[in-house]
Amino acid sequence: MPMAIRLVLIFEYIFFIERGEKMASKKIIAQKEEVIKKLAEQFKEDKLILLVDYRGINVEQVTKIRSDLRNANAKYEVIKNNIIKRALNANGENGLDELLEGPTAVITSTEDYLEASKIIYNFSKDNDFYKIKGGIIDGKVMTAEEIITLAKLPSRQELLAKLAGALLGNITKLAVALDQVKVQKEANA
Repeated sequence: MPMAIRLVLIFEYIFFIERGEKMASKKIIAQKEEVIKKLAEQFKEDKLILLVDYRGINVEQVTKIRSDLRNANAKYEVIKNNIIKRALNANGENGLDELLEGPTAVITSTEDYLEASKIIYNFSKDNDFYKIKGGIIDGKVMTAEEIITLAKLPSRQELLAKLAGALLGNITKLAVALDQVKVQKEANA
């Protein structure tokens, strides 16, 4: 178990004893440690860890977001801030600690981070209270503004389609020009 998690558990134990409250059972602590460990392992594998403030949305909207994210091979989970913080700290990531206040949902993806970012950005444009807090993309801590900038970029498929359209347009122009040259030579002959 990472030292940071051990220290937090020791401090929590001391805090509860000083206040005269009962400490959670060892079984519950072990379960929480296991959840933190699994989440930390998941975070290590993820290309995208996106934190969002999910205030002001209803169940229908959350269901739609989850469905859209599932289609993009991403997950949407609501996890306690304390557990997220511990899992990130277990991986040596503490750049997001100040963002872990208020209601927080976590969007994760082991594949394409751009698609999931676009889904969340497009949803946040239509909902004033739903905000991107920040995140980690390919191991780099990023601000909300940086993530929004990435989300505004065209996807790989869009760029390939634009390139194909530009190439096809030029090839068409070349074919028309060559055909005109052929017609002109036939008229002169």
